Amino acid sequence: MTDDRLIIAGREFKSRLWVGTGKYKSFAETKRAIEASGADVVTVAVRRVNITDRSKENLLDYLDTSKYTILPNTAGCYTVEDAVRYAHLARAAGVSDLVKLEVIGDEKTLFPDTAGLIEAAKILIREGFVVLPYTNDDPVVAKKLVDIGCPAVMPLAAPIGSGLGIRNPYNLKILMESVSVPVIVDAGVGTASDATLAMEYGADAVLMNTAIAGAKDPIAMAEAMKYAVWAGRLAYKAGRIPKKLYATASSPIEGML
Repeated sequence: MTDDRLIIAGREFKSRLWVGTGKYKSFAETKRAIEASGADVVTVAVRRVNITDRSKENLLDYLDTSKYTILPNTAGCYTVEDAVRYAHLARAAGVSDLVKLEVIGDEKTLFPDTAGLIEAAKILIREGFVVLPYTNDDPVVAKKLVDIGCPAVMPLAAPIGSGLGIRNPYNLKILMESVSVPVIVDAGVGTASDATLAMEYGADAVLMNTAIAGAKDPIAMAEAMKYAVWAGRLAYKAGRIPKKLYATASSPIEGML
């Protein structure tokens, strides 16, 4: 599994578990959880966590940026203009031209505004950003995002922070078959088995925040998620047995004397 690298837009990542940085008790706890997760991609909400003002306490002071890929995201943005603005802020601060693009369409569910998402993605791609879009589990929308130049898509498994796990595995499977770029399942994971299932279905990676940060022991949960993603990926590559209605003996008697 150490050689099973994820490649997106020519960038290579060792871990298929990506983690967020919100909702922790402190930056110190954030750092410990990230270390326990084994992740090498760390997402940061530009609107909510200071990564641009070096004169104030800054999350990047706690993270070795030579070890982690910092992925700024536009969480909390409800308009195309806001999403584009915060992507520009992150790049101007020298963080990255890689951006997790979110354009939220509904305050209660935090479901994406897919029309706004596509519009913002077109703008940022024209401006040289590498756009990883947070979208719903609609294969048609995913294909449109790939067609305009997104090198990966990030469909939700369930509403952000809900912990409900994968609500529609069939849509996710169709989506994974419909696009030729990496699929990173994002949002809704509640526990380790959810992450394993996502990988067994064929996801290329899983991104999570609340499932770790909101656990009773975030550090232990981060480690559990690391092993869950490994197990799911390995099982997917191994190939599961087909499901059958009736039993098949583990030790057949055919050919025995």
